[in-house]
Amino acid sequence: MRKLVAFRRIVTDAFGHFNHDDGWAMASHVALSTLMAMFPFLIFATALAGFLGADTFADSAMHLIFDTWPEAIAAPLSREVANVLTVQRGDLLTIGVLLAFFFASNGVEALRTSLNRAYRQVEARSVVVLRVQSLAFVLLATVTLVVTSLLLVAAPVALGILERRFPAIAQMAVDLNQWRLAVAAIVLITGLLVSHLWLPSGRRRIVDILPGLALTVVAWMAGSAVFATYLDNFANYASTYAGLASIMVAIVFLYIVSAIFIIGGELNAAIMRYRSLRANVPAASR
Repeated sequence: MRKLVAFRRIVTDAFGHFNHDDGWAMASHVALSTLMAMFPFLIFATALAGFLGADTFADSAMHLIFDTWPEAIAAPLSREVANVLTVQRGDLLTIGVLLAFFFASNGVEALRTSLNRAYRQVEARSVVVLRVQSLAFVLLATVTLVVTSLLLVAAPVALGILERRFPAIAQMAVDLNQWRLAVAAIVLITGLLVSHLWLPSGRRRIVDILPGLALTVVAWMAGSAVFATYLDNFANYASTYAGLASIMVAIVFLYIVSAIFIIGGELNAAIMRYRSLRANVPAASR
């Protein structure tokens, strides 16, 4: 009975604060900021990867980012991304790419603002510190994608060498394409973990953010499946938005994901608040 009461209080607190503190509007802000930051981020990442010799980064990056999206949403958007990333540019690692690097950090700032609201935090750090941290997050994400893409390219080569030298392991070899979704999921979960720990103001332990993290991942998968089914059977965005259909579908999907992401932070904050109140209430009063 006590667990049921605690569960009801936590859920009511989380969703009540989400509604009261403009959670739906913040989800819209995060969705649009993410979409606007995605192309500058990938342009900067591709430029840096080319500078480091990772010429196949564009294909690997699209798999890492879009493999966790429903196919109906990822396919048209990934084609547009491919068109942008495969264009020959003369401004690599110059002013244009540096501006893309800066604009990509706006998406991080949107995530920070939404998490600060979810965790009931008032930001006290300076604007300069926050922007530097956002740029560092973009750079860290870029390096992570570049290194992961290099590993995905190098793995088949290393596996082929091992198979030639040790034929016995050939039967144990697996198609690396089957691991791409797992790698993309690991990158996603790591990004969520880092965001909840260090983006918003205040301090949190890993154990404090695990409930919201689990909710985000499960709800992401469920929401993706439901939205993909809706697109396949009911929606006809092309008749309404014509050539903008793929962008509108991506915005709606990102809106759903952003709301899930914020609610994950709200759940963590509600649990932490409940534990704090319980700790300050004498046992006899409970």
